[in-house]
Amino acid sequence: MKILKSAVAGTLESSDCMVTVEPGSNGIEFDLESAVIRQYGKQIRKVTLETLGRLGVRNAKVHMVDKGALDCTIKARVECACMRASEHEGRINWGGVIR
Repeated sequence: MKILKSAVAGTLESSDCMVTVEPGSNGIEFDLESAVIRQYGKQIRKVTLETLGRLGVRNAKVHMVDKGALDCTIKARVECACMRASEHEGRINWGGVIR
């Protein structure tokens, strides 16, 4: 999946996260802001990178502001932001790739 434009998914509400995806040219650049980064930062990064991999995203800048989101929420927000930012917008098969 090729990221063509900047897109955002999610909110800054408690138990959610806001994911911004932008075009990149040097692999995946992941930036995380979270109050629980010391406890869950590795897991958040793992889930995000796995989701990007399943979507076939190879080059992107990803910024996430986490407010205590569960893994399933992180997956959904990353998928949504990538779909909005890619050539798949308008013909989205939600949940078809993410397990």
